[in-house]
Amino acid sequence: MASLPYRDLNSYLRQRFGERVQKITLDAGLTCPNRDGRVGRGGCLYCNARGSGTGAWSRGLSVSRQMEEGMARLAQRYGAQKFIAYFQSFTNTYAPVEQLRSLYQEALACPNVVGLSIGTRPDCLSDAVLDLLAELRRDHLVWLELGLQSAHDQTLQRINRGHDVACFTGAVDRAAARGLEMVAHVILGLPGEDLAQMAATAAYLARLPLQGVKLHLLYVTRDAALAALYRRGHYRCLTETEYVAAVVDFLELLPPEMVIHRLTGDPHPGELLAPEWCLDKSRVLHLIKGEFARRSSRQGARWSLGLRPSAPAPGK
Repeated sequence: MASLPYRDLNSYLRQRFGERVQKITLDAGLTCPNRDGRVGRGGCLYCNARGSGTGAWSRGLSVSRQMEEGMARLAQRYGAQKFIAYFQSFTNTYAPVEQLRSLYQEALACPNVVGLSIGTRPDCLSDAVLDLLAELRRDHLVWLELGLQSAHDQTLQRINRGHDVACFTGAVDRAAARGLEMVAHVILGLPGEDLAQMAATAAYLARLPLQGVKLHLLYVTRDAALAALYRRGHYRCLTETEYVAAVVDFLELLPPEMVIHRLTGDPHPGELLAPEWCLDKSRVLHLIKGEFARRSSRQGARWSLGLRPSAPAPGK
């Protein structure tokens, strides 16, 4: 099988652990400061009622039970014997430190769990939380998955994100000082952004001490605030061709050693309003690979030419 034109997560984990490793998505019953009133209410423009998670906690499933079910399912499907506990739903550092310690340790206590992946916001990282994660990383893999979405403050305001780019930069610096590995989350196709602005976000990330990036397509779910804009004709989703071009542009500007954790989204079919093409994930990945081949390019192709200094200052 030919190698991919980017550093994919599956290959990276096989190299690091010597075998296939699968992430198990978890819902720890936490909330978000952009929903409970501390920062805002209603969440980000694109967020659904489950905070992009499974809703498992509301169905009475503990972290341990979610892990057990996930391990059984992924072992049967992929033959995986090692797992990463991925705290995904809402903001997974937004709770008292001792509560977080209990949740994280509950997941790590499950057999064959090699690490944690913690999805959170840059404005929810106290020194105490960072110290806890640094403590856990002594014996386990710990990834801090930080939502940025865009390196443009105007866009962050437009999507009701509740923090600015400087907040993200500061959070990365504080986490890096503790030796934590970080994955930045970015959404392509946000309202008001063109291809050049999306590429500028890539150039901004390329300057930071990050180990990974996760790309998402902005799709519209039926219960998100974005749905109202879409129905009124005030938001147009990227076409499949536009998205593929945006992804390849983005990866060309990233360092070649940065791990690409995701290249598109996984919407629930019953919740999706648009675009329908994103439901065929394998086709999208095939087209991305094909676009790299058409350009005779790969991840880092333009980063290696020294284009990083052309990135705008954070927030501009």
